[in-house]
Amino acid sequence: MSAPFVFEQQVRRPVTAVVVLAIWALLLAAWLWMEAALWLLAVIAVFTLPALRDLIRNPAAGLTLSDDKITWHTGRYEGALEVAEIDHMRLDTRLDFSVRATAVLTTGRKIRLPFEATPPHRAFEAALQARGITVKRFHFQLMQ
Repeated sequence: MSAPFVFEQQVRRPVTAVVVLAIWALLLAAWLWMEAALWLLAVIAVFTLPALRDLIRNPAAGLTLSDDKITWHTGRYEGALEVAEIDHMRLDTRLDFSVRATAVLTTGRKIRLPFEATPPHRAFEAALQARGITVKRFHFQLMQ
C-alpha cells in the first residue's frame, strides 16, 4: 500500500477580493459622479454576493486518493468512489487553460470532480497512474 495522495486548499483567493472591491468602487463612482440610479447599481451589486459569501466563509476543498478509494469535498458537498469502479479518468484542458477532471466509471457513467477540489493536473495524473488508473488527456475541445 502506498501513502495516500492528499490535496487540500482554501477556496478564498486574493484575486476574488480585488475583483469584488473593484466592482464596488466602480458602482460607487457611478453613483457619485454619474448619478446612476441606486436600484440599477443594487441589481449589479447582487451579482457580487456569491463571491462575497465565499470570501467570508472561506470553505475548504480537497481530494484524497488512496489505493482503493477516491474522496473529495468542497464546501458542504462530498463525494467518494471506489477505484475499482473507475474505468479511466478524463482530464480536459479548457480554453482558459484550467483542467477539469471527470471519472468515467465502468458502467459508462461520468462523474465530474468539482473544480475547487481538483489538484494540479501533473501531480494528480502521476498519482492516478501510480495506482493503475488509466488517464486520458483532451486539450481544447469546444464540444464534448
